[in-house]
Amino acid sequence: MVGPRSWIGGLFNRSTNRRNDKYVDYPYSPLQVQRLQRLQERLQVPFDETRPDHQESLRSLWYAAFPNVVLTALISEQWKDMGWQGHNPSTDFRGCGFVSLENLLFFARTHPKSFHRLLFKEGGKRATWEYPFAVAGINVTFMLIQMLDLYSVKPRCLPGVNFVKLLGEDEEAFDVLYCIAFEMMDAQWLAMHASYMEFNEVLRVTRTQLERELSLEDVHRIRDLPAYNLLYQ
Repeated sequence: MVGPRSWIGGLFNRSTNRRNDKYVDYPYSPLQVQRLQRLQERLQVPFDETRPDHQESLRSLWYAAFPNVVLTALISEQWKDMGWQGHNPSTDFRGCGFVSLENLLFFARTHPKSFHRLLFKEGGKRATWEYPFAVAGINVTFMLIQMLDLYSVKPRCLPGVNFVKLLGEDEEAFDVLYCIAFEMMDAQWLAMHASYMEFNEVLRVTRTQLERELSLEDVHRIRDLPAYNLLYQ
């Protein structure tokens, strides 16, 4: 069971508005700059429910989640089963754009076992009022964008700088980090015995933990993050 509509609506405004106060100057390589710019271009793409490619991506997400259930329409009460606020997911994407759908699709296609375990809340002792999977996923994307300072021309916060280094090693680093962050959030949810009213606090703790892992000296690739193993538990 997921939380009420009024809870979900304010997540973007409250969950991750804290900025990291440690700034560094780092000479990015041409490859790092190129990949950062490509990622930033992705962040500028709004979700457009009239675009055929966006419609197809949404259908693909449905069938990745429920391969044996026919989706009757792109606007349907069925979407609530995935944790959207209402019958039209496009209204939820307005908070973070097309990249949040890309993140969910990457998670579903690359780590289907982990994706379905979180979608169906299969692990641990769950709360009576659970977080809504899809909307939580959008908030994870939003949290990462803020934490990494990706709307700046060149991130200067320490987590952002360290992330761009990882991006230079793996162009899919943001999408992989999303999967890791979603897993970390769910693990924190269980560890804190949280319910829907505590989602913002769970996301805050997740961000703090992720910032800490990104600052480790022996992390040179996205797969070096300690929490990466959560994807294969």
